[in-house]
Amino acid sequence: MGRFVLVVLDSFGVGAMNDVEKVRPRDIGSNTAGHIIETNSSIKIPILEKLGLMNALGYEIGDHEFSKEANYGTSNLAHYGADSFLGHQEIMGTQPRKPLIQPFNQKIDEVENNLIKHGYDVRRVGVPGTQILVVNECATVGDNLETDYGQVYNVSACLDLIDFDSLVALGHVVREVVQVSRVITFGGEQITLADLLAARKVKNDEIAGVDAPESGVYDHGYQVIHLGYGIDKTVQTPTIMDEAGLTVSFLGKIADIIQTSSNRLFPGVDTDYLFDTLIDEVKNIKNGFIALNIQETDLAGHAEDVERYSDRLEVSDRWLKELIPLLDKEDILLVMADHGDDPTVGHSNHTREKVPLLVYSKGVTGKLIGERNTLADVGATVADYFQVTLPQNGTSFLNKIF
Repeated sequence: MGRFVLVVLDSFGVGAMNDVEKVRPRDIGSNTAGHIIETNSSIKIPILEKLGLMNALGYEIGDHEFSKEANYGTSNLAHYGADSFLGHQEIMGTQPRKPLIQPFNQKIDEVENNLIKHGYDVRRVGVPGTQILVVNECATVGDNLETDYGQVYNVSACLDLIDFDSLVALGHVVREVVQVSRVITFGGEQITLADLLAARKVKNDEIAGVDAPESGVYDHGYQVIHLGYGIDKTVQTPTIMDEAGLTVSFLGKIADIIQTSSNRLFPGVDTDYLFDTLIDEVKNIKNGFIALNIQETDLAGHAEDVERYSDRLEVSDRWLKELIPLLDKEDILLVMADHGDDPTVGHSNHTREKVPLLVYSKGVTGKLIGERNTLADVGATVADYFQVTLPQNGTSFLNKIF
């Protein structure tokens, strides 16, 4: 037993799942990794390719070739849709409940009434059918515009006007009466309510919310909590490890969306900062689970920006080159994704794709992980590696590595 290092390249899928024709027809033909490499054939990601990216993709593209030494597989998504929050809950060994798909205006009356019941001042902005709520003149409630429409609501706030603990309490009041997958509750400093309202947008004549990047909420003093639907942390691998007294370290988005009692939490978005912190954690931890999410790939996918996506992959690849020599024989590195976000598919939302499972362990080569039915197999493998109780869902593939 040593270190199990998980790196999630957020949204880096390797091809549409077989069910998209029935459940998500707009994702037909999506292939995030394949289309990025085809569009930008000069991309330099030698470590990812050595780990087996092209093997997981299933075909070669020009000079981007299969790796003979790779330990690799792929995984389907068991959760409904293609969602970062549910994807990460699944990775940690959960079988997420199916949330409802409800544009915010279908629930606006109930949310408004619950907020008023709890003593908040509430007003509506917009025309009926595409309204958002303004709460205490410091926060807005509406649809999330970056993920699948109708699955996520945002509570966005000015942290110069409300402290984060009070904002979280507001978020819980919204969460009480909705059944969508997430209520993302977040705020930033140096912004005003006018900034939030200036970024209000309406999509498809039914989705209404604040464009978070445009509002500036991410720019200064950003804080966030993801309030999920139907998630039981007690049956997830991190909590099981916490209770066993084992080290858990989370970096990036994982630190915001997976619950753990660990104090080794490093939220953030910048890829260089997160990988640099990961290197420090690997140097400081001899035995433990270290998990990192690289979110800037996902943000580039939402922006439909192949060049930016390619750049973030190249940066990640260079850091992986620095990381690998620090790992000992008993350590495992697993590089994967949580869904797709194909910047070439014609829309800016997540895509329902299989994800790569790229495994490195010193001296181990040519191992096939196969095509897994659920991301929860990763959580089960982590638990198996540390010899703790298995999580709620998933089948370990540790025996396919060693």
